[in-house]
Amino acid sequence: MSESRSPESPSGAVEAPVSLSAPPKCCSGAWFAAAASVLFLYLLDQATKLWTAGLDLQRPGWPTLPQHVELGDHIPVIAGVFHWVHFSNTGAAFGVMQDSNRFFIGLSLAAFAGLLWALKRNVFPGKLNFAAVLLLLSGILGNFTDRLLHGYVVDFLLFDFGFPPFNPWPAFNVADSCICVAVGLLLLASLQEMRASKRP
Repeated sequence: MSESRSPESPSGAVEAPVSLSAPPKCCSGAWFAAAASVLFLYLLDQATKLWTAGLDLQRPGWPTLPQHVELGDHIPVIAGVFHWVHFSNTGAAFGVMQDSNRFFIGLSLAAFAGLLWALKRNVFPGKLNFAAVLLLLSGILGNFTDRLLHGYVVDFLLFDFGFPPFNPWPAFNVADSCICVAVGLLLLASLQEMRASKRP
């Protein structure tokens, strides 16, 4: 059986192989596409939340937007299945650790900075991991903005399919969706890496 060897330079020194799954270089076309994806998902998240909860910072010169759904109210979209709501969440997913807004503001900043560092250092190589990191950045930034603007995360999507655990599923938002899909992509990427490592 032949052994795989790292490529050598003309001087005889061994060079590290070039990574085919490295993140796009800054200011490249792929980099702008990735940044645009994060921005689009963030703006979609904020637009839907601002339409739902409005905005009143009560500061001179700051914008004020009308509230379309009162806090705690429901608007039936598909009767018995899908309601547009306005719920507040000062904790984490599924309402755990309520009244911990300041803690999660600090945690969001740390997580966002850590993901940027990981992206730069290619800690999570591969297309699935790269997409997951982009979704995580969008989701973290969206809910972080909520905590600053409203003092809580705005949840507005409520589904009830009539069977556990979707009767109803806890209300969520676009940012939460991004984070959940990102976790799924990370798990899928891990499974693929495990299968690849077992191949002869």
